[in-house]
Amino acid sequence: MTIHHFLNTQDWTRSELDTLLSQAAEFKRNKFGRELEGRSIALLFFNPSMRTRTSFELGAQQLGGHAVVLQPGKDAWGIEFDVGTVMDGEAEEHIAEVARVLSRYVDMIGVRAFPKFQQWAVDREDRVLKSFAKYATVPIINLETITHPCQELAHILALQEHLGELKNRKYVLTWTYHPKPLNTAVANSALMIATRFGMDVTLLCPTPEYALDPRYMDFAKQNAVENGGSLTISHDVESAYRDAHVIYAKSWGALPYFGRWEQEKPIREAHRHFMVDEAKMALTDNAVFSHCLPLRRNIKATDAVMDSPRCIAIDEAENRLHVQKAVMARLMVR
Repeated sequence: MTIHHFLNTQDWTRSELDTLLSQAAEFKRNKFGRELEGRSIALLFFNPSMRTRTSFELGAQQLGGHAVVLQPGKDAWGIEFDVGTVMDGEAEEHIAEVARVLSRYVDMIGVRAFPKFQQWAVDREDRVLKSFAKYATVPIINLETITHPCQELAHILALQEHLGELKNRKYVLTWTYHPKPLNTAVANSALMIATRFGMDVTLLCPTPEYALDPRYMDFAKQNAVENGGSLTISHDVESAYRDAHVIYAKSWGALPYFGRWEQEKPIREAHRHFMVDEAKMALTDNAVFSHCLPLRRNIKATDAVMDSPRCIAIDEAENRLHVQKAVMARLMVR
């Protein structure tokens, strides 16, 4: 039997993604169903969560299923992922046992595991997520690792609700300042999904060092060609914002400085002005603004931008519930 995972939207066809979005829209109109009756999902959180945990727990419940939340190393045993290791450290059990045992108990497993932020060459392999997919005998859902596919669908659904047809809309993915270097997951995902839906995408970042991993840049270029959009990298705030239809903000760390954040800090500090504010939004074509949340107000975006009727971040966050129901329901179709 072939096991279908939801690890990355690039693994799914555009038609399959459109079907998920249609199902999500239906779940938004009709909250409750029986698609997961008698089914269960284990949600493993190696990192904190608010929206992801709440929306998956409620989503399973609203479709008649049951969710079990586990935090390895806290309320569950720590897990070892290296193959052939002598387990004389903190981890109490190996992923080979964890994934297979959980597969005997539940029908799906969700995994949230951020990078270690020491060596990008290691983190980009997405070892935790791929290890679960390797050993599990049930579908695995990416709850955010080095990409965030559930956020992608919620984002696109919100854009469709507010803008309708997305092809050739000008979409700006802008880097913003944050006092700490953050994961590139949402930026990677935004770049992929916006180009997948044929948008004219501009990646706005302070310097060339803030370009994303070539894997995701290449996916975006391929998507743009296949779906009639475009991809541009810009370091000029004014030209990037001008006539945009969508402004999507996210902070991320520069990959060349991975694990050497003190060396990157002066660059980040010099670009605090990338914060999304009213003056920048005034350059757009009445653009909608969004962010995956959580967002530090008056660091990433001003109060005025967040409180504007053109801010759709809350709609996007709500849509997490609906798209995740669609994903879980689809994975349970044998």
